[in-house]
Amino acid sequence: MLKKIVIVFVVMIVTLLAYAATKPDTFHVQRAMSMKAPPEKVFPLINDLHSHGSWSPWEKMDPAMKKTLSGAPTGKGAVYEWQGNSQVGAGRIEITDSVPSTKVTMKLDMFTPFEAHNVVEFTLDTAYDSTEVTWAMHGPQPYMMKVLSVFMDCDKMVGKNFEAGLANMKALVEPKERTR
Repeated sequence: MLKKIVIVFVVMIVTLLAYAATKPDTFHVQRAMSMKAPPEKVFPLINDLHSHGSWSPWEKMDPAMKKTLSGAPTGKGAVYEWQGNSQVGAGRIEITDSVPSTKVTMKLDMFTPFEAHNVVEFTLDTAYDSTEVTWAMHGPQPYMMKVLSVFMDCDKMVGKNFEAGLANMKALVEPKERTR
């Protein structure tokens, strides 16, 4: 009986590992939100890493997070490093490209809870009286991440944080309703 249980367990593990191997070698997470504000009002919140604390969902998860800002004051070459609790981990982000009121590209290096090296892109598209802000992240998906993706949906986990961050940003840039 024990032999049969061990065989079933081994077959299940092998099946899981084989299934994980069929997962894509890269991942992509993206969310977008329309904001009733010109791109010139939205862009500084993204391009100035000092401003991220006002809208970043991760900063709200760990208000005691240790942060270091260095490099250029804004735009290309600006660097933000952090070390936080288990929800935010530790990492470094650097702006690698910045096109005023249009696009900001960043290199994201995560050190904990697991190592990852990804690209983050914010694009701003004007549509009449609004700006469509798209927040995307993509990168390689090593085998261990493929195995984890069998149990956890990265798109849902990270995507909900992107949605929260975009909503926070929207609240900062949209005009407030006047009350009488």
